[in-house]
This record gives sequence, structure tokens and C-alpha cells, in this order.
Amino acid sequence: MKVLLGIGGSEDSLDALSKTAERAREAGDDLTVAIVENPESDRTPDEIEDAVARVLDEYDIDATVRHVSGDPGSQLVTIAESEDFDQIALGGGERSPMGKLRLGHIAEFVLLNAHVSVTLVR
Repeated sequence: MKVLLGIGGSEDSLDALSKTAERAREAGDDLTVAIVENPESDRTPDEIEDAVARVLDEYDIDATVRHVSGDPGSQLVTIAESEDFDQIALGGGERSPMGKLRLGHIAEFVLLNAHVSVTLVR
């Protein structure tokens, strides 16, 4: 399966990176990691890329890593559709005090607009 993982440096996206890398190793998925601009993250793109490299080394995965500029949700959807990805994976979703799932703006956009399968990794 050809998987596009979008990460922006938040804790949930880095957790999604580990879980998606583990699954890619087990299933033999073709993984591409797209580092997107996330103004809500305190990490720089270089710090995110270093974290990605560490996780990929840990799971012994040979994945493509690319930086994506512009609107993150829109770019992930465009890349997935134009490059024939089977799935977009994203970290996302936290529970509100009432137990409802709250999505970030990137995850919400991708879920509503993608024409490929989307997996929220929590």
C-alpha cells in the first residue's frame, strides 16, 4: 500500500509517525512522510526532519521524506490524489472533556476533502 503520512511537529503527529512506521515495516507499505507547515507547532522543520530520521532508522524503514509548503491540508490532498497514494495517515483527534473527538484544522480538511482513504492515528 502506498501511504502518505502528513506531520507538522505536534505530539500527536510524532506518535502517528512511530505507529505508521511500525505498520509500514510489518505490512511492507511504501511510506512517504510529508513534513507540513504547522503554525501551532513549536518545532522547526529541521527538528521535525531529525525526529523523522530517528524513527525511520529505529524501524529500519526506507521512506521518502519531503517538505511541503502552502496550505497543509490542501497540499496533502493534492499530493495523495495526483501521485496515486492509497491512503493518507495523520495524527489527530483528541477528546474533549465531554468525550467528543476534536480534530485539528488540517485533519478536518483532509477528512472532508480527500478522495482516498484517510486514517487518523491516535
